[in-house]
Amino acid sequence: MNKPLVGALLSVLLLGAGVAPAAASTATSPDEAQVRAKAVTFAGTVALSNCSGSVVRAPSSQSSDPALVLSNGHCLESGFPGPGEVVLNKTSTRSFTLLNAAGSGVGTLRASKIAYGTMTDTDVSLYQLTRTYAQIESSYGIKALELDAAHPVKGTAITVASGYWKRTYSCAVDGFAYRLKEGAWTWKDSVRYTSACQTIGGTSGSPVIDNATGKVVAVNNTGNEDGQQCTDNNPCEVDESGTVTVRKGINYAQQTYGIVPCIGTGNQIDLNRSGCALPKP
Repeated sequence: MNKPLVGALLSVLLLGAGVAPAAASTATSPDEAQVRAKAVTFAGTVALSNCSGSVVRAPSSQSSDPALVLSNGHCLESGFPGPGEVVLNKTSTRSFTLLNAAGSGVGTLRASKIAYGTMTDTDVSLYQLTRTYAQIESSYGIKALELDAAHPVKGTAITVASGYWKRTYSCAVDGFAYRLKEGAWTWKDSVRYTSACQTIGGTSGSPVIDNATGKVVAVNNTGNEDGQQCTDNNPCEVDESGTVTVRKGINYAQQTYGIVPCIGTGNQIDLNRSGCALPKP
């Protein structure tokens, strides 16, 4: 996983706190860099105590619904869920710093519960907040990011927006890992980035945003740091035939389109809804 603190702080010491966003170094021209910078901002992203996240809504969510914050399962305050473990509707009072377009903190949001969390098949957490989307927009002028209901497409230009570091990383969807194994955990149909997205610790839970639509297509979660095979912090890809591939320095995310069918009336997580394939407790 993109470790939240130790790896992140080491990266800052090595790179410098003022390092430019990856978008500037990966763009093919100044004009392209400018377009990318305008296309995706930090508005709607949040900083957790140890990770990144974002305020999200499903296409069917209503302004009067309690808002949801998306992050990783491995970012839960209770620690990493074990293989096969699912956290559902667990009371939480966790706080989140809401960011505006420029990356400045504008207010604190608070959870009422962990609506859903797991590291099985995917690496995702959803917190339900004490405020509605309408209340957040009224107080801060910030709208939630929308979850894309469609499977992402190879070659799509994307931006990983980290609320923890207030940094963005721009690259493209390089492809999909049939299975991604890291230590005790296995994830399905993971998004593989092109090499330009060199995410670091603390970027875990960042929304992966389609530059063209502004919608969230995945949630950033891990990368192979040392070239090891299938160990902690060194995920490996396993194809349908069982062939293992290690890609040192390549980072990954978990798709989020599969969350959409599981969000029911009032933004409640309903794992029995038609089309919902998230793991059950």
